Amino acid sequence: MASTPQIVDLTRARSGRSGTQRAALYTPTGHRRRLSVAARGLLASVVTVATTALCASAAVAAPRDFARYILPPGNYGGLPTNDDSTDQLPLYDGLTYLRGRVSRADLVRFFLPMDFRPIGKTRVEPTPNPDVRIVYDAYGIPHITGKTRSALMYGAGWVMARDRKLLLQLGRWPGRAAILDIPGVDAFSLVTSATPFQPSAQAEALVRRQRGLILRTYGREGQQLLRDAADYVRGINDWFERHGGLPDGKPFTVDDGAAVTAFIGSIFGAGGGREYENAMLLAALDRRFGARLGKRVFDDLMLSVDPESPTTTRRRFRYGPLTGGPIRGSVTLDPGSVRLIDARQGPMAARAARSEPPRKRMSNWLLVAPRRSASGHTLAVQGPQLGYYYPEIVYQQELRGPGIHAQGISAAGLGLYMLIGRTRDYAWSLTSAGHDVRDVYVERLCEPGGGAPTRASTHYLYRGRCRPMGRFYAGKLAGRDISFMTTVHGPVIGTATLRGRPVALARKRSTFGREALNLMALKAMTEGRATTPERFFKIANRFEFTFNWGWASRRATAYFSSGRLPRRARGLDRRLPTLGDGRYEWRGFLSLREHPHDVSGPGGLLLNWNNQSAPGFMHGDDEHYGSVHRVEMFNRWPRRPRLEQVVSIMNRAATEDLRATLVWPTVRAVLARAKAPNALTAQAVTLVDRWSRAGGSTLDANRDGLIDAPGRAVMDEAWPRIAQTVLRDRLGTALVDQLTRVVPIGEAAGFGSGWWSYVDKDLRTLLGKRVRGRFALRFCGRGKIGVCARELWGALAEAAAKLAADQGPDPTRWHAKAPRIRFTPGLIPDTMHWTNRPTYQHVIEFAPR
Repeated sequence: MASTPQIVDLTRARSGRSGTQRAALYTPTGHRRRLSVAARGLLASVVTVATTALCASAAVAAPRDFARYILPPGNYGGLPTNDDSTDQLPLYDGLTYLRGRVSRADLVRFFLPMDFRPIGKTRVEPTPNPDVRIVYDAYGIPHITGKTRSALMYGAGWVMARDRKLLLQLGRWPGRAAILDIPGVDAFSLVTSATPFQPSAQAEALVRRQRGLILRTYGREGQQLLRDAADYVRGINDWFERHGGLPDGKPFTVDDGAAVTAFIGSIFGAGGGREYENAMLLAALDRRFGARLGKRVFDDLMLSVDPESPTTTRRRFRYGPLTGGPIRGSVTLDPGSVRLIDARQGPMAARAARSEPPRKRMSNWLLVAPRRSASGHTLAVQGPQLGYYYPEIVYQQELRGPGIHAQGISAAGLGLYMLIGRTRDYAWSLTSAGHDVRDVYVERLCEPGGGAPTRASTHYLYRGRCRPMGRFYAGKLAGRDISFMTTVHGPVIGTATLRGRPVALARKRSTFGREALNLMALKAMTEGRATTPERFFKIANRFEFTFNWGWASRRATAYFSSGRLPRRARGLDRRLPTLGDGRYEWRGFLSLREHPHDVSGPGGLLLNWNNQSAPGFMHGDDEHYGSVHRVEMFNRWPRRPRLEQVVSIMNRAATEDLRATLVWPTVRAVLARAKAPNALTAQAVTLVDRWSRAGGSTLDANRDGLIDAPGRAVMDEAWPRIAQTVLRDRLGTALVDQLTRVVPIGEAAGFGSGWWSYVDKDLRTLLGKRVRGRFALRFCGRGKIGVCARELWGALAEAAAKLAADQGPDPTRWHAKAPRIRFTPGLIPDTMHWTNRPTYQHVIEFAPR
């Protein structure tokens, strides 16, 4: 029998090349290359011939999985850097410039094989454990094989220490800060700034208690997890002892794993807890419009369960903002009264409230069920956006041993299991869901003996008694003692006034003190136990952090939205702070069947880009989903897509300006109701029109440091003016400014929340189009489309005049700077073109057995 022709895979053919040579081989058109013109032509011919041969022989070829992955800048994360530190950067960057024109051969060029085999030249990593074999391939990806499960875990720990030594040293103790929820302290910034944190004995006791929780919750399976963790830690410590000694002279422990788990969850797996911001906005709206209309406008601006919001499943799941009955347990706060506490300044040191930093989420997955794909196979394009760092907080590896055979990425410190990846028969990935696992409680302050309370009071009323607050000593941060006050609900994060009386604000998290339990879901996924959608749902439901899970097997695709989601008491609006007097405590947690989940999805597609999970299901009080969301850029689907077409859809959306393609056409329709104020503004609008019709590309194809389309420069300058113009007539300048602190105006990337939906829904209403869930007020031009059109032209005229003053009178020469991705915190100089694409990504086509 003749052999089956295959696409040429140069990652297999390479051996012994340096990192620089490897990178040069894959650099896309326009980048600096080291291959001659003739060699490039020959390479293109070989790939084309091989691809044609593959297509011609597809009818007789045996089905095989196609699985590849990528992680920039590279898999090694130490200092000094080596060849494996940045060798995946040009591959990742190369795909960006293709936009929606990705071929099957491009998948081979710009992704690495994910088929349980080393790539190219290999070397064996020596260890003192004879039962483990660690093979590093040409990209520095470890393939770990253990004769026993204990040896496999040991090898995983050894690799973790070798490849992420720097992160282990920087993140080991700040992970405790994530567990503690220290008011005013961002645990992740402690790592990136290398700020030392020395946890207290009280903090360590809180972490240590999680071992017992694992055993009580999962019994024998929990015992296995703790044995895995002990073997893993032994591998870490052995590596350090043989390479310069343990950091601080202290061995790593199982508790470090719990701390790192909390660290990951605090960044990507939590939602809610900003009700105080919403309360201040509602108070301001009430003052402007009166209580009745103010509440209706508040409901509109929150975009909690907009009927036009794109969702991953069409199945309805009930978890709305109101818990039933008259609202008696939720309160507004006096306008401007909130003061947030920064524990670094003292346990009750408060400052005027500013918006907490918005969480920028851009993970995505696109799943195609077998019945929908051209090949009849399951297709998966998946990845989390974890930010671009060096060292990256995840790394690639293969684990192979008794009961485990998986490949993908593990998080630094959690390398005993896969965070995201594949087994032989299924793959999975995560996107942040931002579900409502944190609530702010309003604690009425009191003084023992009946004295008048002040903001500095440390007693509060609970179940009819004046109780003292607790005081938690966290440890030393940068040499300074850190402590904070607590109530029965959690850390005190601020103070405020309620109808003139001082109150404290405490924040409760459903996953507090339970972070390590999340490892049980990753353990089961790594062990290959999620073999059916039903088993997958049960495993994903173990994950108490809030994530959207996308799962693909040989026969099906499925979706589950996880999180330990509280059932609230009746009489509450989940978007507002809750009275902490004891009458409105949580009543348990949602069951598996109450979580959004689905199999195959609408039309055989399951799509998620951190969008709303399901109709009727409200996420966190700080999430705002409206009629426009970036997941809508996953459009233009062929009737029967191939894998490269799915990657093309993802890649085009990653370099598309949401404002240009999803919002501008509606703005333009309103502008048509009035005349341009001058020729310059008319020309500027024409440039945006052309750019929008061409797909709103954000690329710098000629590498001159500027985005190619001058329409992007117009949009960047005009969008904040357009957005505020739409709402200002009704809200006024002060309320518009306040709203921007609750819901950011938004930019090209479409990160999380934005004002795109305000503009879209209001202007479509003025145009007389079909609108579900119309706003209580018509905002732009106070409901008069002619006035609105003239005001929008005025906003564009201001933008055009500014650009002319800054860049000259010829609009065709206006350009926006092309942003570059830089790797935080600046340990390497390398950069990439900006793209709204997951950091890590795998592309998989599962063939049936």
